[in-house]
Formats: sequence, C-alpha cells, structure tokens
Amino acid sequence: MRTRNGLSLLALAGGMALTAAAGTGTARADLLVGVAGPMTGQYASFGEQLRQGTEAAIADINAKGGVNGQKLVMTVGDDVCDPRQAVSVANQFAKSGVAFVNGHFCSGSTLPASEIYNEEGIPEITVSSNPKITERGFKSLFRITGRDDQQGAVIADHIARTMAGKKVALVHDKSAFGKGLVDNVREALKAHKITPEFEEAITAGERDYSALVAKLASAGVEAVAFGGYHTELGLILRQITDAGKKIAFISGDPSATTELWSIAGPAAEGLLFTFPPDPRKMPGAAETAKRFRDKGIEPEGYVLYSYAAVQAFADAVAKGKASDGKTVAKTLHEQGADTILGPVKFDAKGDNVVPGYVVYRWSNGTFDYLK
Repeated sequence: MRTRNGLSLLALAGGMALTAAAGTGTARADLLVGVAGPMTGQYASFGEQLRQGTEAAIADINAKGGVNGQKLVMTVGDDVCDPRQAVSVANQFAKSGVAFVNGHFCSGSTLPASEIYNEEGIPEITVSSNPKITERGFKSLFRITGRDDQQGAVIADHIARTMAGKKVALVHDKSAFGKGLVDNVREALKAHKITPEFEEAITAGERDYSALVAKLASAGVEAVAFGGYHTELGLILRQITDAGKKIAFISGDPSATTELWSIAGPAAEGLLFTFPPDPRKMPGAAETAKRFRDKGIEPEGYVLYSYAAVQAFADAVAKGKASDGKTVAKTLHEQGADTILGPVKFDAKGDNVVPGYVVYRWSNGTFDYLK
C-alpha cells in the first residue's frame, strides 16, 4: 500500500487501483465511481487530469451529504491507452460493481471498453473524440466534449482562412484518435478545395523523426495538420527547430497539457491546437478552479470536464432518484445535467448538444485562446 494526496491506493490485477474518496470515512463504496485512462505511460498526464477531476468532484459531492444519502468512492483503472488493457480495466470495473465510469481517454481504449459497459448496463461519460464511439447506438454511453468531425472542421476552416495558398501536409500516428482526426480534416479541407501535398503516418513511441522532418522540408511544406498525442508532437517540433526549419503546426486536443512544452520547449512557440472551450474561463467553474489552484493544481485540459462528468452522474442519480444504469442513462438523455460547465444536454446518440471547439495558441510555456 502507498499513499498519494492523502488517499490510500490498493493495487489490483489488470492495472487497477481502488481509491477511498476523501471524506467518506469508509473503504467500501455506497456508489462506486470508476475513472479510467492512462494513469501510467507516456500519456499519463491526461489520466492524471481525469483522476484529479473525479477525485475533487467526489470529495465535494460527499461533503454535501452524497447523493440520495449515498456516498461516492473512486476506483481507478489504468489502461495505459492500450485497447487490450482497457478491456481488462472494463472487466474489473464490471466485476467490482461500479455504478458509473468516467473515461476512458484514448479513443482506441474507449471503443472496446464501452462494449463491455454497454453489455453490463453501466453508464459511461467519456472525453474521447472519435465519432464511431457514439455511432453504435449505446444508450448508456455519453460524451461530454466534442467529436473529431467537429474538431476536424475547425482545423480545416482555420487552415483555409489563415494559410490559404500554403503547402499543407497531414501527419498522424495511426491511432484511432490520430488517424480519425486527420481523416476528418482531410474531408473538411475538400470543401475548401484544398488538397494536401501528402499524408504521412508516424509510429508512436519513436524518438527519431528526422525522416519526417526531411520529407516536409524537401516538399516545401509550410503547414501541418497533426493527428496524434503531445509526446510525439513535442519531439517533432523540437527536431524541426533543431534542423533550422520553420513549419506551422495545428493539432488537436491532446496538446492541452503543459507536458508538451516540457518536451518541445521554445520549439512549441506558436503551436496552434483545437480544444473545447476552456472551463477555467466559465463563470460557473471559477470557484472550483480556484480551489484546485489553492491546492497547487492547475486545472488545465480535461480536469474540469472530468469533474463535470461526475457531477452529471450524481445529478442524474438525484433527479431519477435511483442509481441503476438504466435509470441514470434515461435521466441523462431526457433531462441532461447541471454542472460547473452549466447545463449539459445530450442528443439521442449521447453526444453533447453544444460541444464547441476553440483554436488555442502556445506561447511562453502557456496556452490560451488564439487572439
């Protein structure tokens, strides 16, 4: 056993950990809330964002008496953004009797794991953006952020508006998210009559992207739409700078982590990326964001979206006066939820009715809306 932020963590098979939520005073949950994502590995910063949001929401809900007299307890599943591990996590969650799942993060993990939650009738709210996730008719699956067809359109529109006439290339990491995002960017570019110079696939986890850098340079590429995660993108940006080249990049939501700047350093200056509206700027989330900062945590990226996902579950339990999966899902579909993001409504597929994407820019180690 070890402790982390004052909470005991018990390692379980399949990359699992059970966490007693702060303030419950019990090791056994009335309502077990699972949070799943890459808690270790190269994408662990995003798993940490999901965990931090879940942990804080549970603590706040329990401090107010819980839901319908029941307290919440958190259980953490580490899928390392690996589909096989995600299935293991999902099976463990189901076996443990979780009432709700907040996750997963990587689309490649969410797709197979959600099959299990659907079979077991376990409500799930995810931030994964691959459109296929909500196209399968699962009644208990919801998405609190947007889809890659929406995100891809915003990227394509920005390219058409600000990079007209420039040579553009598409690069992805072969993942369900990365390739899916680039596929949607490519389709959206067609509406603007823009044909990329070429499309290149990289292998995630590699360290040397000099061949890609050389290909971009030799083709005279001036802008790249990138589908993938911050770890590879940070290395690519740094190697482009080291080669003395200047190529503009616009990427997707995984660039919303300060870890990207830790990898790329000043080479990330000016990097553009799309992400949902920053909840830290929303009036309803201001107090919650401040409490995170008071604890030394900057609630960037998905922290507050994760918090809102747990709120949505708790709100549905309260409104429906029941915690069974069928009632929770029915309530979310029919009534939506009240959260720090404001009222959240879901369509028949489980997608957020008003997700939205905004273009951000990295500068001096921080990111903000593109002015």
